[in-house]
Amino acid sequence: MPTRIFDILDHILKNHPRDDVFAFKRNGNWKKFSTEIYVELVNLVSLGLLGMGFRKGDKIATVSINNRPEWNFVDMGMSQIGVIHVPVYPTISRSDYQYIFKEAEIKLVFISDKILYRKIHPIISEVDEIKDIYTFDRIKDINNWYEIVKLGRKNKNKLQEKLKEIKQSIKPEDFTTLLYTSGTTGFPKGVMLSHRNIISNVLTSSKLQPLGPKHKVLSFLPLCHIFERTSNYQFQYSGTGIYYAESFRTIPENLCETKVDGFTTVPRLLEKVYLAMHNQRSNLKGIKKNILDWSLQIAGEYPNNHKLKASYKLKRKVAGILVFRKIRKAFGGKVRFIGCGGASLQTNVEKVLWAAGIPVFQGYGLTETSPLITLNHYPLDKSRIGTVGPVINGVQVKIAGDGEILCKGPNVMLGYYKNPELTKKVLDKNGWFHTGDIGKLQNGNFLKISGRKKELFKTSYGKYVAPQVIENRLNESGLIDQVIVIGEGEKFAGAIISPNFDMLNKWLETIHKIKIHDRKKLIQLPVIINRFQEEINKSNQSLGMPEQIKQFILVSEEWSVRTGELSPTLKLRRHFILKKYKELIENIYNPVKKNRD
Repeated sequence: MPTRIFDILDHILKNHPRDDVFAFKRNGNWKKFSTEIYVELVNLVSLGLLGMGFRKGDKIATVSINNRPEWNFVDMGMSQIGVIHVPVYPTISRSDYQYIFKEAEIKLVFISDKILYRKIHPIISEVDEIKDIYTFDRIKDINNWYEIVKLGRKNKNKLQEKLKEIKQSIKPEDFTTLLYTSGTTGFPKGVMLSHRNIISNVLTSSKLQPLGPKHKVLSFLPLCHIFERTSNYQFQYSGTGIYYAESFRTIPENLCETKVDGFTTVPRLLEKVYLAMHNQRSNLKGIKKNILDWSLQIAGEYPNNHKLKASYKLKRKVAGILVFRKIRKAFGGKVRFIGCGGASLQTNVEKVLWAAGIPVFQGYGLTETSPLITLNHYPLDKSRIGTVGPVINGVQVKIAGDGEILCKGPNVMLGYYKNPELTKKVLDKNGWFHTGDIGKLQNGNFLKISGRKKELFKTSYGKYVAPQVIENRLNESGLIDQVIVIGEGEKFAGAIISPNFDMLNKWLETIHKIKIHDRKKLIQLPVIINRFQEEINKSNQSLGMPEQIKQFILVSEEWSVRTGELSPTLKLRRHFILKKYKELIENIYNPVKKNRD
């Protein structure tokens, strides 16, 4: 049984050898790597790094635009010799790169390609500790990662015994990776994880999903994110082949051509599939539109506990033939497992996928918990739509008096890097990690998340509002791309809305025969404002009085990681958004303030 990350190599070599442990598309063709080649390359990377003088405790960073087999070769190569792997997002700011490289005392950086090299090289040249850069792609006059493999082969006889000794000296509780959380304010925090932290999650999660040696998955979430990284190890341990998508843009194409059995994702990507159905609806008329509406209604009736009556099974089967088979085809036709995390998935999206015969299992965790704390899973009495599932084996959860979720187990981090004060704030003397999330256990078993504790705000009437719950309701509208709920210290809750302009334009053209390409003019149209008011009113019907949105603002910008409104994990960067739209927010509450005066 593996106790350290690199023990997975011996496990799969003995139990699950295959010719496509990894696959990556190059020049239009899928290049496959066998288990034997994988293990050989990892060992040569370890030997090469030893030959370069790297020692246990040194830190090496990786920055890659897309997932690829090479990431695993250097990751495991570092792990075997006790070098700390510091994977970094490719989309962070210059100041964040400088901060991470300097604080972590990075000595070497692996970079994926020429574009990223041009971006990061000037930053790296300002950090004295960094001795060199290696790239995964071959770039003229730049060191390539394979040079380390060659060096390892050259030093194999000389250093083989040393590698064996170092591997034997590494303990499960040893610090193995430093992950900087994307954060929504200030500089990121460095999370220290051990082999034991991650392996405990790998072994537990491998028993909770149905994929094994006969299956393959598509990987596209960044491997620098702990959710995808732990999933990556777990699929390896289970003997499942991992195919890496070329990019986010090619995911639909890659799903269809690989016909994978599963993948892990964040809610936003699944919600886009749901929105695409609604976009299609606006182009349909007559019986076709009626069939789609009926099928969506059937999906909405899918029971949260998965207990299907015979009458429902029949209607679902008909809807499957008429509509849902197209969704299954879009996912490649063979998907039997989708792991979803990072945020709450809209319940209506979850029901559509289950009704279509596409099992999606929500889980919950944080970088600090390696990441898994809870997970919906088979058998289906261990799964409940609208929740993030039961607590996984070996982990404990309790709800504090103020609703905060506390966690204890082998998955909980070693602490924050060079920040013992912050570590003490979240890890109490009894070993409970304070997640900062608010939630409750339904039926004493299934965890339901309400939002972030620090995002709760109090209105001037003293009523607490959990913005994430309201945002999730509003995001069910096909006309809304992103929304943030505001109202700290004010008399009522308000909202800033970034519309789904594709759907909005189709609706305007179809219903009102109006075409306007200028987004700033579009959002000022009375007919548009009234249409969004209808969406607000619909959401307000299911909310208590303090939670109801009384005023809203439409903005002409699409929010993204590049423009700063979203973190690399696609979460709202609230402080950034509030600062960006400060004047517009003041316009919402200004009349109220005047009345106070």
